[in-house]
Amino acid sequence: MGQSQRERVIGFLQQQYGAAPEYLWASSPQSAVFRHPQSRKWYAVLMEVRREKLGVPGDGALQVLDLKCDPLMTGSLLLEKGFFPAYHMNKAHWVSVALDGQAGDARIFPLLEMAFGLVAPKSGK
Repeated sequence: MGQSQRERVIGFLQQQYGAAPEYLWASSPQSAVFRHPQSRKWYAVLMEVRREKLGVPGDGALQVLDLKCDPLMTGSLLLEKGFFPAYHMNKAHWVSVALDGQAGDARIFPLLEMAFGLVAPKSGK
């Protein structure tokens, strides 16, 4: 059996940026954050969210990825399948994407690159 979308996201971030997931919460051991190595700001958060919290029908939880996002893109992303208002984050600057295949890797990986860039240290003038 192949890797889950969650595993592919982690693998992409490790390969692209040498990023390792940080597991910060004992009460939520599957949740992880990814930080920019220089700014130390978060740009992605992996977590499990109950479907009803996202307004998704059905029982149980979904694996989601919260992504730092350009506020100009947030609204249009929410029109796409698998994207939701950010769970537990600023809804203008973050979006949640279900890691259930609705949004493919080819859609998610460029957004991870954008998120990484958004938290990079600003260069001086």
